[in-house]
Amino acid sequence: MTSLDINTPRVFVPLLAPARYKGAHGGRGSGKSHFFADLIVERCLREFTRAVCVREIQRSLEQSVKRLIEDKIAEHGLDSKFKILESRIETPNGGVIIFQGMQNHTSQSIKSLEGYHVAWVEEAQSLSQSSLTLLRPTIRVPNSEIWFSWNPRSPRDAVDNFLRKEPPADSIVVEANYEDNPWFPDGLRADMEYDRRRDPERYKHVWLGQYQTTSEARVFHNWKIEEFETPREAVFYHGCDWGFSVDPTVLIRCFVEARTLYVDAEAWRVGCPIDHTPELFDRLDPDPKKHADARRWAIVADSANPQNINYMARHGYPKMRPSIKGVGSVEEGVEFLKSFDIVVHPRCKHVADELANYSYKIDPKTEQVLPLLADEKNHTIDSLRYAIEALRRRAPQLALGGY
Repeated sequence: MTSLDINTPRVFVPLLAPARYKGAHGGRGSGKSHFFADLIVERCLREFTRAVCVREIQRSLEQSVKRLIEDKIAEHGLDSKFKILESRIETPNGGVIIFQGMQNHTSQSIKSLEGYHVAWVEEAQSLSQSSLTLLRPTIRVPNSEIWFSWNPRSPRDAVDNFLRKEPPADSIVVEANYEDNPWFPDGLRADMEYDRRRDPERYKHVWLGQYQTTSEARVFHNWKIEEFETPREAVFYHGCDWGFSVDPTVLIRCFVEARTLYVDAEAWRVGCPIDHTPELFDRLDPDPKKHADARRWAIVADSANPQNINYMARHGYPKMRPSIKGVGSVEEGVEFLKSFDIVVHPRCKHVADELANYSYKIDPKTEQVLPLLADEKNHTIDSLRYAIEALRRRAPQLALGGY
């Protein structure tokens, strides 16, 4: 029989022992998938094995671990032992490895897997409770095993509830993160260090395998609070959002250097009558010697209130003009803001608060983050969008060599 020499990180050694259920959870770069891919190749080489690799949803083989297993076969020089076909892999001793999505199965169709010895559930955090309930009694031949690899998302996910709260007696579960991988790639290390430096919450979830928090729904991860001196020659961009009832009236001042957007001044007041707004905006600059300096600059204001813009133009702000809105303008403006490194001066506390809390909507049924912006806690952010609206509209031309 052909023997294999497989280097196994120490963290996965417990999973080499027989067990009905095996699980490896943790962050990106830990080598979980590589370990199970090696294990399935080794088992198929050693003995007759029917194995199924499943995900909750699999619309094509590109979404499966088939390519990873093929790479392992090649890496170990086993191409002559395995026959790689379009939809499956035929293994030594008459076995087979197939790839399926659990959502394609019913209580009747799942019976086709009753003769299988191994089921490997990849991306198991997405496995529904109904799929887990179908799978467990189906893989039931003597000494059969079900393997789970996943990056934790929520303690309420079916796999976490099953294997981490009160795991079955015949189970082995390990936690593995990038620190446990002696062959952690340099390319991934650069990504990890970037997230650790710039977005600690993302780092904890993606790289340390901690549960996803609402911070994963946060829109902006590209900002920090830091003191800086505003250059005397800075070219300022101003944006204004109007208050309604309990919403604040806002004026923001910012400037751009290379790919960094600096926010250095804010004027903010809830319940500000329009006739008090010129006075509010006159106090924008923190330097009292520059009282009413904002009147010198162009200001892009929310176009939803043209009467407010007309009032401000008659009362000392003749350069104020309406924003240009249209389908997708909010999303495009937010994406443009995300393309910068944003530095917020500590005195701009309302900007910092909104950047920290502005988020995408969350599906209350699945707790999945939706690609929909929540229309709240966004008054200073709207002002920032308006402020650099002209830059965004010129961005394609700038990218061609003018920037």
